[in-house]
Amino acid sequence: MGWSNKQLSVLGVVSTTSFMGTFLISSINIALPAIEKSFGMNAVELSWVITSFLLATALFMLPVGRWGDTSGNSRLFKTGLIIFTAASLFCALAPSGKCLIAARFIQGIGMAFSNTTGSAILVSNFPAKNRGQVIGISVASVYIGLALGPFVGGIITQHLGWHTLFYLSFVLGLTTTVIAFVFLKKEAVHSGVSIKQDWRGIQLFMLGLIALVYGSSVIPALYGWALMLGGIALISVFWLLEGRTEFPMLDTKLYTQNKLFAYSNLAALINYTSTFAIVFFLSFYLQKIKGFEPQKAGVIIIAQPVMMAVFSPIIGRWADKIQPRYFATTGMTICSIGLAALAFLSERTPIGFIIAILIWVGMGFALFSSPNMTTIMSSVDKSRYGQASGSAASMRVFGQIISMTIATLYISFLFGGQSIEDVSHGDFLTVMKWGFITFAIIGICGIYFSMARGNVERG
Repeated sequence: MGWSNKQLSVLGVVSTTSFMGTFLISSINIALPAIEKSFGMNAVELSWVITSFLLATALFMLPVGRWGDTSGNSRLFKTGLIIFTAASLFCALAPSGKCLIAARFIQGIGMAFSNTTGSAILVSNFPAKNRGQVIGISVASVYIGLALGPFVGGIITQHLGWHTLFYLSFVLGLTTTVIAFVFLKKEAVHSGVSIKQDWRGIQLFMLGLIALVYGSSVIPALYGWALMLGGIALISVFWLLEGRTEFPMLDTKLYTQNKLFAYSNLAALINYTSTFAIVFFLSFYLQKIKGFEPQKAGVIIIAQPVMMAVFSPIIGRWADKIQPRYFATTGMTICSIGLAALAFLSERTPIGFIIAILIWVGMGFALFSSPNMTTIMSSVDKSRYGQASGSAASMRVFGQIISMTIATLYISFLFGGQSIEDVSHGDFLTVMKWGFITFAIIGICGIYFSMARGNVERG
């Protein structure tokens, strides 16, 4: 490959951090039934174990993308690792469900700092001809984390308890922090980027997102609808003001004047919206409906991310030579078909059929992710790598939040205040069915944006 030791060190640090975040997310999904029993949480409260982490990540990703361009991506990357590592220990020691949710929120802030700046650090240290390959490796580490999470998480939850997952996260975080401080050096900040911050925009964005996400968890209560409408209004005002602000947190011109960038981000948002809740639903389906232990459920769910991990680097290399949109559009189509198939799961569905669908969806995700990320990072100049990386990471987390919000809405309407353990099999299958139908329809819409974005200009 001809890469220097510094380049290999940077790739290793960023990829390890990418692995760490997704490993924790996917392993906690498998542990949710155990956490529910441990703290006596109802279904909506339990969903916040996942949602609080995602919400915190989403709140800080866009600001961090801007801060990275003005104060240095490496410094923010290291700061995020420290926050994430400390919060992991707090999660392991949490005495109640509410404390766990709060610690997960702090953990999400740390992950926002590290994940947002990771891609910008990568593309700054490698030439354009290797961009797809290194992004493919980074994306593969994300999927390796997703792959090992259910398997290792299932074993640990079953034999050592769910607290051990957070202790493991603490050890991984501590190790990665040390490596980052040794190998990741401070980079030069682009002098043409203003250091002024759009604090008004940051406040509007954060308040709007909090109102929108929290409101969705308390529907059908009237104030839940009011919070959601208020959140939408605040985010709309934020978008309008950003276009008129001299030093915006979010450069809306990237979306309104750069079709390649805008459509690629929309495609990412739609893809993650439609696919994220797969593991959430299947974790409960396999343990509640099929009666499997966490370890066996993890072994089944691993089929999807294994396909992502194996094929993402390969597709990434191909995307350096062939227009990425063709791979991404094919991947989006495959994912949509798989989601539609998952809507037909029942108590009698053979496990082989479920594994086949997960392999199919995993292949679709591998075809989509690396080429789409390569397109986003190739559609802007170097001075905007932080914003582009932050935007791409934000689309992923926004999609995950929307996905969990949709799942929570169905749960709130049909489960009320019950725990998932207490609801009937029929009610659970109904929620899962309509969830996957909704996600399949959303995925179909993403096919258009993926194909219509246009071609990447080769340097």
